[in-house]
Amino acid sequence: MEFEDQSAYPTGEPGKEWPCLRQFCVFMENRVGYLHQLLKLLEKFDLRIIALSTVDSVDVAMSRIVLDNYEHAREIFELSNYTFFEKDLIGVELPDDTQPYMRICLSLLQAEVNIDYTYPLLYRRHGRGAIALCVDDIDLGIKTLSEQGHRIITEKDLKDDDEYI
Repeated sequence: MEFEDQSAYPTGEPGKEWPCLRQFCVFMENRVGYLHQLLKLLEKFDLRIIALSTVDSVDVAMSRIVLDNYEHAREIFELSNYTFFEKDLIGVELPDDTQPYMRICLSLLQAEVNIDYTYPLLYRRHGRGAIALCVDDIDLGIKTLSEQGHRIITEKDLKDDDEYI
């Protein structure tokens, strides 16, 4: 699977099978209530938060957010006053294993794919949770995990997940 061609990026079509998830990195002042305002905006437009991770400093906070409809979310962010950028992540279902994180990390280590960061997804299917992975080579990461038998989560899975949560 080669996804280096930028023209191959998702178009927002319902039911697409794009092999990665889109994360929004949203910057805001580190003040009481600012995160709440952001979450209210997303809720207002019926966007479901699949993952949220916030890193703060004295003056600024950055929230990493995965939503169930990234195309709609992009429109909302573009029309808002928020500064943001987008990043592709790998969503992977946790394997039925006593050490699921170890198994995923070992698969990527063997292919020499570096994990920049990871966080859990609000996803539950087949009795298993899932994680988001930011890696240094997303194409190789997806290929490696797929070849090792890991189930890659697409945006379509996030939309279909309502009945499983």
